Amino acid sequence: MSGDAGAPSEGRRFAVLLEYDGTAYSGSQYQENGPSIQSELEAAITRLTSETVRAAFAGRTDAGVHALGQVASFETMSRLTPAEFVSGLNHFLPEDIAVRAAREVAREFDPRRQARSRLYRYRIDNRPVRSPLERDRSWHVARPLDVGAMRQAARRLEGVHDFAAFAGPYDGRTERTLRRCEVTACGRHVTVEMEAQAFLPHQVRRTVGPLVEVGRGRITEETLMAWLDEARPSAAGPAAPPCGLYLAGIAYEGLDFGPEEGNGQSE
Repeated sequence: MSGDAGAPSEGRRFAVLLEYDGTAYSGSQYQENGPSIQSELEAAITRLTSETVRAAFAGRTDAGVHALGQVASFETMSRLTPAEFVSGLNHFLPEDIAVRAAREVAREFDPRRQARSRLYRYRIDNRPVRSPLERDRSWHVARPLDVGAMRQAARRLEGVHDFAAFAGPYDGRTERTLRRCEVTACGRHVTVEMEAQAFLPHQVRRTVGPLVEVGRGRITEETLMAWLDEARPSAAGPAAPPCGLYLAGIAYEGLDFGPEEGNGQSE
């Protein structure tokens, strides 16, 4: 299967909506110490079109982190349609990565810089006994959590703050606007959702970990706020493990992957 025949004289740019299980990967971007989502996607594009391309990703996910709505883009000389890219790439991708949808976009489209918001979701299995089926899909916390206390603390993190304490080492500006930080529970499953235009490295996991400590009664809400106010780099912790984290969706102006997908939709 190849998209070379009768290729246009000028390249086209495509955006693809990716879902993946990050358990076996060192992260979304190229890594020297292991396989990446980027390398697998680019290899699939090469096998489909006989072209060597470089894919740009909307967000960086760490080793073991999953995605329901990652967005990547690439240029191609192929005449394949979006539907043909979906079926063709999924034919060549490993079973733990899938292209949910594809759209042709403007050649200047930048999935990272043009993102209007990013939504991360963290799943906690709060049952007394661990579930083998939840392994690598959620964080098992056996002790019952005070979800009300977690919810109240999470709300105080919303807004414009210096989040240096809740991030890994970072040389740039650490002020961010956290549009939403919401804790919900369904039975003994607890979910933390965080939405912002951009996040600092490890910000979500370094936020979820302390929120769980609040839920366990090990730290107070005021301790959390003291970390926020002091803005001492990487002071907050411990970080939640990567297995429960999902890049749930990315919103753009004018890019819609379709209502059936529910991610990467236009605002």
